[in-house]
Parts: sequence; structure tokens; C-alpha cells
Amino acid sequence: MLGNGVRQNITGYLVVLSGLFMLADLYLIFVVAPTDAVLGHVQRVFYFHVPIAIMSFLAFFLVFLASIAYVVRRDGKWDRLAHSCAEVGVVFVTVALLTGIIWGRPLWNTWWTWEPRLTTTLILWLIYVSYLMIRSYASNQQQAARYSAVVGIVGFVDVPIVYYSVVWWRSIHPSPVVGPFAQANALEPVMLWILLFSMVTFLFLFAYLVAERTALRNSEDRLRGIRLVARRAGR
Repeated sequence: MLGNGVRQNITGYLVVLSGLFMLADLYLIFVVAPTDAVLGHVQRVFYFHVPIAIMSFLAFFLVFLASIAYVVRRDGKWDRLAHSCAEVGVVFVTVALLTGIIWGRPLWNTWWTWEPRLTTTLILWLIYVSYLMIRSYASNQQQAARYSAVVGIVGFVDVPIVYYSVVWWRSIHPSPVVGPFAQANALEPVMLWILLFSMVTFLFLFAYLVAERTALRNSEDRLRGIRLVARRAGR
């Protein structure tokens, strides 16, 4: 386990790197990136939408792994990591849905359509909102950890479904631009490099948010333990 001093140093480095990379990313997106001939400036949302969606997949993958580790080892640190990643993942997938709607509106002439990628992403959002609700309404921490671990493991099934939805079903959503089914030469080289830079930027932001939330969850658990000891001592 990392000491508090080391953890604070890592968090500090992450927030600085996130800020610097974000400033550079904004410059690349709004100044360097070429303007799309069809969508115009709204296409720049793409450089936010795709990395944010991928970070939500990463978050839920970590929830999946940490939930398995908790079920096997019953160690609270894995439950704290899963909880933290789930909260950050819900934020990212929410923003991914919103930016996708903004990006698709000029192309589809509607704010929402029940095409496979949007529908499966909405289901993914509902799964992990349910994960957080289970944690909030469980009668105790042990029950919350057990039930949410099951949801975290089973719910991850929808992540590959979201990614492969545009491959498996007829869809008006654009084909993947990254990953195994990405089309060759789908992006101009400068657009591809800016997209990759955006992914690195949001990866730093994701790491910072998870580290910050995990530290807060550790503090919450310690405070809960102190209160429990105080109640028992007062009897």
C-alpha cells in the first residue's frame, strides 16, 4: 500500500499533467485540427467524445477486475477501487452520451435515435447507475460490496456489446476509428494524432479522478471505523 505522502505526490503530479495536457489538447483541437467539410466546427466534439467513451470502457473494465478480486479475496481495497472507478465511469459515460448527441445532431437531424450504439450505451449507463444505487441503499457495507461486485462483473458484458454494436447490427453510427474494427485511413494523419493526444490527456484526467476518489473513499472508511469504535465504547 502507498503511504499518504506518496499518494499525495502522485495525485499532485497527475493533476498538473492533466492540466498541462488539457491546455495543449484544447489548442490542438480548436486551432490545429482541420475543420470538417460536412459537419463544420461541431466535428471537433469528436476529439472529446471518443476519448471520453474509451475512458468509460476502461473504468468499467477496472470495476470488473476489482470486483472479481473482491469476490475472491474479500479485501476492502478492491471494493474501494471498484466503487471509485464506477463513480468516475458513470461521469465519463454520461459525458460520452451528451457529446455524442451534440455530435450526431447535425448529421442525423435529431437529438436521439434508437440505433444500436446509442441504445447499448444508454443501457450501460443504466447498469452502472444501478451499481451506485445498490451501494447507496444496501443495509451495510458488506452487503453493498457483495451485491455491487456481482453487478460490476455481470454488467461489464455490455461494454464489448457497445463497441461491437456498429459491427453486429446495421447502424447509422460511424464505424470505429480506433480498435480492431477501425477502418484504414478513416482519419487524416493530423486528425488521428490529435485524437491519440486527446486519449492520453483524458487518461491522465481519468487516473487523477480515480486516485482522488479512492483516497476520499479510504478517508470515509476510516471515519466510519472511528465512529463504530466510538459507538461501541459509549455503550
